[in-house]
Amino acid sequence: MSEPQPAEGLSPFFADLHVHIGRTQEGQAVKISGSKNLTFRQIAREASERKGIELIGVIDCHSPAVQREIMSCLHSGEMEEVAEGGIRYRNTTILLGAEMEVKEEGGGPYHLLGYLPNLQAMQEWTAWMSPRVTNIQLSSQRIRVTGRELQRELTARGGLLIPAHVFTPHRGLLGCSADRLADRLDPSGIAAIELGLSADTDMAGRLSGLDAYPFLTNSDAHSPAMIGRECNELVLRMPSFKELGKALKAQEGRGILANYGLHPELGKYHGTSCASCHRVLSGADEALSACPDCGSKRITRGVAGRIRQLADRPPLSGHVARPPYRPQVPLSFFPGIGPAKRDRLFAEVGTEMDVLHRISPEAIAAVTGERIAELIMAARSGRIEFTSGSGGSYGSIRQS
Repeated sequence: MSEPQPAEGLSPFFADLHVHIGRTQEGQAVKISGSKNLTFRQIAREASERKGIELIGVIDCHSPAVQREIMSCLHSGEMEEVAEGGIRYRNTTILLGAEMEVKEEGGGPYHLLGYLPNLQAMQEWTAWMSPRVTNIQLSSQRIRVTGRELQRELTARGGLLIPAHVFTPHRGLLGCSADRLADRLDPSGIAAIELGLSADTDMAGRLSGLDAYPFLTNSDAHSPAMIGRECNELVLRMPSFKELGKALKAQEGRGILANYGLHPELGKYHGTSCASCHRVLSGADEALSACPDCGSKRITRGVAGRIRQLADRPPLSGHVARPPYRPQVPLSFFPGIGPAKRDRLFAEVGTEMDVLHRISPEAIAAVTGERIAELIMAARSGRIEFTSGSGGSYGSIRQS
């Protein structure tokens, strides 16, 4: 069955709404664990020229050093502000966002994503954040407010709030802080739910409390190669902050056409594992309080196990209608595709989104050879097997 086509005046756009800045152009650290090559300018270029991502959320724009770089891009004419929100670079609109860490009594720390329509609004957000964090220059800082207080301040400024990688055992609201969104946030002020790399729509659909929210699949990229490893296909009039808001509410024909997510088994926290000896625990062993091999109690519960704990209905039962979730395997996960081969593909074939979803196998094989092209086609149609990731290590393609 063919998919419904966008109404007249609307078009599909690829969107990745969670990308980190590693350093500023002057070399100042922003995301300590991020690549030095992830500057504001470089993210824009990578998204537009190599990845084919038309709406990209840069979630470290609260940093004053990043804001100075943005102003430099605007003053030089290299970029321009979009009237409906965002900053335009060639074929890509950049959304200005911030990732903040909240810690409340009775649970672990969790991350929230906040997006604002323009640079002035983000600068005002920085002024509000600054006395409440230790270092306003850095990413993902612990902020000394409750989730509800942060949410009220952000939405009062016209912002969009999204719980980040919601099921992960490290910094996921449902992964390590609470059993319900309402335990930390006002449910009516949540714009969407970010699934994270180790969950998909069917897994999250087992929680009826999430039925009211659209699901997003974003990369949480810490290096240029990871931009777009998870993304969303949105139906919009144009890529902008205002249009994103309409898409998340499914207003005026806007909406989410599809989620392209890393296959959950490739995610770093899909399975439960022992943090001491790295044994992967499955089946009945997942419920153990200590590792059966080494006796350590340092058990990291995986996303799959956490969802089973929270689920209030069986798989594929009574879910609301949602866009298709298409498992996506980024080029960097394919054996035999290193940086040089990726560069050739981008130069001779198309962007990463083109290669993964649109380009013919013959055109891909001309650069990669038939074996890799066949693997890409198998991943495109869901005919590929994986070794699951766990304990902070990514999964991998299982080779015969």
